[in-house]
Amino acid sequence: MSALEIADIIGVICFALSGFLIAVHYKLDILGVFISSFLTALGGGMIRDVLADKTPYVFSSNLPVILVVATVVIALLFKLHKIDDLEGKTTFIISDAIGLVSFSITGSIVAIQNEFNFLGVLILAFLTAVGGGTIRDILINRVPSILVSEFYATVALIIASAMFVLEIFELRNIFSIMIVFICGVILRLLAYYKKWHLPTLSKE
Repeated sequence: MSALEIADIIGVICFALSGFLIAVHYKLDILGVFISSFLTALGGGMIRDVLADKTPYVFSSNLPVILVVATVVIALLFKLHKIDDLEGKTTFIISDAIGLVSFSITGSIVAIQNEFNFLGVLILAFLTAVGGGTIRDILINRVPSILVSEFYATVALIIASAMFVLEIFELRNIFSIMIVFICGVILRLLAYYKKWHLPTLSKE
């Protein structure tokens, strides 16, 4: 199994859980829960594959759908929907961070495999990481995370830059990707708990 496939599986599972928790937080019905999970887990990957001129992975393999359904069912069995303030809980924060980093990596790898330039790698990683969640947030009338969350989309761009540099120096392998993954998750968690923000423009 390739690094791309591993990262994709991890991203799908974690973003499916993230979508589930968001849906519960906003009191969506069971159909809404599944739609939220599917959009969060698969939306970014579909955008990635279309831009890379590939048939979306979810249309050619049953695995992503199985992973999303299994994740939602397991979350229901463990009664995660009965926990108060799910969006602020560690489960949500960690699953969202892992999903963000995993999909940033898959977007970068697909872009590099298709010989995209640096800008192309940045854009594909960014859209893969935040595309599904943004579509979900718009549908449930929630301000997209990329506009309000601490250092959220910036993490995707940093990871894409790291992957591009690894490729330039021919250092991209499973071990270096694991290091990028771990550092990316730690960076996102630090940004969340320490409330790091990019500077904002002010009239003063």
